[in-house]
Amino acid sequence: MINADHPCARSIRQVMDIFGGKWSFAIICELHAGPKRFNEIRNDLEISTKSLSDALKNLEANGVVTRTVHSAAPITVEYALTEKGSDFEEVFIKMSEWGMKWLN
Repeated sequence: MINADHPCARSIRQVMDIFGGKWSFAIICELHAGPKRFNEIRNDLEISTKSLSDALKNLEANGVVTRTVHSAAPITVEYALTEKGSDFEEVFIKMSEWGMKWLN
């Protein structure tokens, strides 16, 4: 077992603090295709407004997504991955490969 003070354990704990929410991975997957409006994400994931709002606030606070308000009527809010968020794609690929190997 890895010591909780080991750099690897600390790093993984920090990553899980950011991405460990129920919807975080799904939201990041949605945004890998490009920026989306709040309601597009909500409809695509069939997620409640509160759950999506909470997850996006966490991802934005951690520098994974950006939030842009477009003031043209009607006012819309669009979310996009930051460089930090886009860089997580490699992790998704490895997770997918692991899943195909061990879960199918």
